[in-house]
Amino acid sequence: MTALSPELPLWEPPVTHRFGVAMGMHASPYSGELLRSIRVAAAQAGCEVTLADTGDSVSEEAAVIRALRADRVDGVLLVPAAGDDAVINGLVRMGVPTVLVDRIAGRNDVDQVGSENIQAVSALVRHLAQRRHRKIGLISGDEGLTTSEERALGYRLGLGRSGLRWTSSLVACGQSTPGGAARATAKLLDAWPSPTALVVASESMLIGVQYEAHRRGIRIGSELAVVGYGDMDWARQVTPGVTTMAQPIAEIGRKAVQLLLSRLTDPERRPEAVRLAPRFEHRASCGC
Repeated sequence: MTALSPELPLWEPPVTHRFGVAMGMHASPYSGELLRSIRVAAAQAGCEVTLADTGDSVSEEAAVIRALRADRVDGVLLVPAAGDDAVINGLVRMGVPTVLVDRIAGRNDVDQVGSENIQAVSALVRHLAQRRHRKIGLISGDEGLTTSEERALGYRLGLGRSGLRWTSSLVACGQSTPGGAARATAKLLDAWPSPTALVVASESMLIGVQYEAHRRGIRIGSELAVVGYGDMDWARQVTPGVTTMAQPIAEIGRKAVQLLLSRLTDPERRPEAVRLAPRFEHRASCGC
C-alpha cells in the first residue's frame, strides 16, 4: 500500500467561477505584477482566469471583450484603454459583472479599484516645496486617462497648499511614454526660467526624464530634483534612487477579485470605487 503525504490534496478544488482579465500586457511596467496578484487571488477563491491582451487599444479592447463574452466568462476584470468608454458602457448595459482595475473612470455605475492619485501627488509637490523649490514642473500623462487628470489636479492642489501659483509654462504632457516624457522634459528645461524640480506622473515617464537629464549632463538630486508616481525596480537601484509614490499593485489585484466575487454574490449591490493609498518611498532624487 502506498502512503500519501498529508500535504498533497487528494483532489483539485472545484472551479466556482471563470474570470476574463482584459488588459494591455505591455501598457505599464507593473502589468505582470498586477496579473500575478489577480491570478493568485482568483486561485485562492477557486476561480480560473482567462487573459486577453488589449494592447491598450480601444478597438482591440472591444474585440477581446467580445471574445471573452463568447467564451461565457462569469465576470470581467478590465484595465480600460484611454479613449472611448463604449466598451465599459456595453458591459454595464448588458449587466456583465465587471470591475475596472487600476485606471478608475469618472463614473459611478461600475465597480472600480485603483490607487489614490490627487492627495498622493499633492504630497509630492509639498515635499518639494518644503525643500524651498519654487519652480516645480509637472510631466503629465496621457490626457485621455482619468488617472492623468487626477494627478494633474493633485499637482495644482499641492502648489496651492504650498502657496505657489500654477502656470501652464511649467506643465508638459509626456503622453505616458518614455519618449514623450523625454521631449516634455526638454521643453521645460529649455524654457526660462526652467524648473528646479519635476513631478513625473507615471513610472514609464521616469525613464524619459532620466534619459533627458543625463543627456544634458544634469545631475538629478543636486541640480534637478525629481519625484515620481509609481515605483519600478530600477528606481531603487539607480544613483540617486528615485523618490516616488509606490502603488499597492498586489493589493489592487486582490481587491479587484474580491469586488468581482461580491458582485456575483449580490448583483444588486451598489457599485464601489475603491482608492488604495500609495506608499511614499523617500530616496535621494529629491535632493534630501
